[in-house]
Amino acid sequence: MKILVDAMYDGVDAKLKEFGYDAYSVKKLIAEGKKLSSDYSMIKYAEENHMIMVTEDTEVGKACKENDIPCVLLDQETIFKIILEELTKYKD
Repeated sequence: MKILVDAMYDGVDAKLKEFGYDAYSVKKLIAEGKKLSSDYSMIKYAEENHMIMVTEDTEVGKACKENDIPCVLLDQETIFKIILEELTKYKD
């Protein structure tokens, strides 16, 4: 399973690798010379390389969904659910 991590989550790729995932960062790929500056290029790269996209960008998430590209969308609702889960640890 290959994973493409959006630039805003640069560093998550390294952590995913620690857990055995084949993860790549858009930011690092750009530094290597890949042309992934636009959302379209990034999504197309994920599709061509059979990758799962990880992003917070809702437009990228919608584009992935419309084009049947696997995507983990870390939107505000998802982040809020994580916050609630963590807060329940501190409830009386």
